[in-house]
Amino acid sequence: MDENVLKREFGKKDVTRLRNLMTGKHNSKSGQSVGYNKTKNFYEEGDIWEENGRKWTIKDGIKQNITKMDRAKKAYLKPLMCPKCDKIMNKGADPGYYKQFGTCFKCFKLFETHLRIAGLYEEFLTKANNNNIDGFIKWYKGYVHEQLNQTNAGFVAENGDVEKWDSGVDRARALEALSESIKVFEAAKK
Repeated sequence: MDENVLKREFGKKDVTRLRNLMTGKHNSKSGQSVGYNKTKNFYEEGDIWEENGRKWTIKDGIKQNITKMDRAKKAYLKPLMCPKCDKIMNKGADPGYYKQFGTCFKCFKLFETHLRIAGLYEEFLTKANNNNIDGFIKWYKGYVHEQLNQTNAGFVAENGDVEKWDSGVDRARALEALSESIKVFEAAKK
C-alpha cells in the first residue's frame, strides 16, 4: 500500500501548490476554477456609495455604514483629548464646554481672557446671547406650527368605533400669540 502512494505522479496543480507554500505565498491560487465571479469595487477614504439599500463610506480605513443617527452620535460623543491643546478632557466641565464651544474648559477660559484683554468680551457675550435667542425662536416657531398642524380628527374607541373629536383650537389666536411672544423674545436681544 505504501508503494502506491510513492508511485503516484504529481500534477501541475500539486507542484504549484507546493511551490507557493515553500515561497511563503500561502493564499496564492494553484489552479483555475470556473464559475460566477462577483465584481469587486474598490473604494478609497471618504468615498460614499450605496450597496443593498444602505449607504457606506470609508473612515480611517474602515468600511462604515452611514445612518440617520450619525449626527446625533457625533454631537453626543466627546473626544478623549482637547482638539486645541491636546490634553486629556476631564469629566467635570469639559464635556459641556466641548459640546458648546469645541474646546476644553481651560482653553475656553484662555480664549475669554484674550477677549477681555482685547476689549471684545462684551461683544462676544452679546452675540452669544442673541444667537441663543434666535435658536430658541426658531425652535418655538417650529413647535407651535407642529402642534397646530396635528390632526386629531378621529380616534378608535375600545369597541372599534371611530369617534370624531373637534379640538377647538383657534389657529388665528394661536398664531397671534406666537407673533407677540416672538416680539418679546426679540426685545430681549441687546
